[in-house]
Amino acid sequence: MNWYIEALKKYAVFSGRARRKEYWYFVLFNIIISIVLLVIDGIAGTIDAETGIGLLDSIYTLAIFIPSIAVGVRRLHDISRTGWWLLILLIPLIGFIVIIIFLLQDSTPGENEYGANPKEATDIVV
Repeated sequence: MNWYIEALKKYAVFSGRARRKEYWYFVLFNIIISIVLLVIDGIAGTIDAETGIGLLDSIYTLAIFIPSIAVGVRRLHDISRTGWWLLILLIPLIGFIVIIIFLLQDSTPGENEYGANPKEATDIVV
């Protein structure tokens, strides 16, 4: 849950790097929250029968849109790629496969043009 909160704190931060753990926990919690909201929409009767889209889930999806892009850009920075690679998602199927492969890659060791490796960063506790 801390990784999800951390990603939300960086609501519109498109600079820096995000570890795989930060990105995938963010995705996991978004999926869980969306499923819960869809169930609530079903109980409340706020799902459009034709599209299967619920009111609460739609509001949540809109609210989380910018943080999702931001954490995706930071994740791409972590593997030394520009955030513009997210636009490859506009290519059906192939774009999705390429992005998944990128997002599953390990961090670039050491510092890159986007900053220090968050995996290697150590916090000094006083």
